[in-house]
Amino acid sequence: MLTILAAGSVFFPGLFLLSKQCLKSFPTLRWSERDAVIVSARLVSSIQAVMASSAGYIIASSCEDIIEDQHWLTSTYIMFAVPYFVYDIYAMFMCYWYKLQVKGHEEAAAVPQSMSSALTSYLRREFLMVLHHVVMVTVCFPVSVFWRQGRGDYFQGIMFMAELSTPSVCLGKILIQYKQQHTLLHKVNGALMLITFFICRVLLFPYLYYVYGRYASIPFYMVPLSVPWHCNLGAALLMAPQLYWFSLICRGALRLFTGTSRSRIPPRTSAAPKDQQKTDGTALPQPANGYSTRPTEPELTTH
Repeated sequence: MLTILAAGSVFFPGLFLLSKQCLKSFPTLRWSERDAVIVSARLVSSIQAVMASSAGYIIASSCEDIIEDQHWLTSTYIMFAVPYFVYDIYAMFMCYWYKLQVKGHEEAAAVPQSMSSALTSYLRREFLMVLHHVVMVTVCFPVSVFWRQGRGDYFQGIMFMAELSTPSVCLGKILIQYKQQHTLLHKVNGALMLITFFICRVLLFPYLYYVYGRYASIPFYMVPLSVPWHCNLGAALLMAPQLYWFSLICRGALRLFTGTSRSRIPPRTSAAPKDQQKTDGTALPQPANGYSTRPTEPELTTH
């Protein structure tokens, strides 16, 4: 057990550092520290999501009895993935810290540029996501590994597959960061994110209740009355933030597909802004990675 926890503790931060270093040193990229940090954090989240979804599919497809059948990968991947949630709190803060310094938006103006004040602002802004990660480590981990006593691996596998929506969420964040909201890729990804999030996260617990109802030969509406109260409470607590994040996705999709997004392709002008000119009057080139100091739309904070 400790070996698997240690492996996860090395793998996710190590992958983040490796990705950041490659983005900074690769000859055709040579991104800045802040660019490499933000993209590397999204990359690690997407890789973890693919791993979790793959593990979930293997587990769920191997369980014929949804209550009693067991698969060794269930507890193994839970222990391996627990350090990811601790790492991700740090990675999200680093992304927030660098975006404060780059974007020059209202948060940067309102918050003094110190690490402690930025941390306080980050915890306020990302309270729900940080709370989600803390609960995953302190509650869901011991419940899934110890309290279940090896039962319900099928349900655990299906819950792993909820991560299928994460790669499209991460890609959407990157496209917004690079001001690519006007592209076809952003619209296609937005539609994919809406669909996958609804199927994999919003419909997750109704599907689990439906499957259990079939297993126990009881009507769907009777399932909440037939399972222990703490199962209903846990499902409700995990479902609530998913519904909130889905509402944010729907609002973003409405802006995107109705053309009310605040991000537009900037019109061509004959002169560059003063803050982008050299002292000799010639315009500074735009960063190759697409960053700008102008504010962008607020981005979705889900994983």
